[in-house]
Amino acid sequence: MSPAVFARDMTNWRAVAVGFVLVVVVGTAGVSVPVVGQLGAGLVGGFAAGYLAGGGPGSGAWHGLVAGSLAGLTVAVVIGFFGGLVGGVSGGPLGALVGGFGAFVVVAALTLLFAADSAVAGAVGGWLERRSA
Repeated sequence: MSPAVFARDMTNWRAVAVGFVLVVVVGTAGVSVPVVGQLGAGLVGGFAAGYLAGGGPGSGAWHGLVAGSLAGLTVAVVIGFFGGLVGGVSGGPLGALVGGFGAFVVVAALTLLFAADSAVAGAVGGWLERRSA
């Protein structure tokens, strides 16, 4: 069985959705504490996704990674849009291109941050869930 089929058939989308919502909500609340808030958001969401999915560290890491990646991409698109909007208002068409692209690149790095720490926290959550069962 190919890895793509395994991932699609074995993904607990409810766990991913809960992790995604937690990353977005905690990340939004964590904006007041720039790096720690975003890092904490990925850890909380990834842990929740991994714990709810269960199945051990591998499954937990997968579910945390998916939840963190989706949340990071969502944040990147929203901030890229607003960066383009603000750039367009203040700098014309070229300002919109530069502002939107610059914001998108910076937040794409945030996607990697969300994905990485969410995967690690998901592995811990999956491991703890397996030990408690």
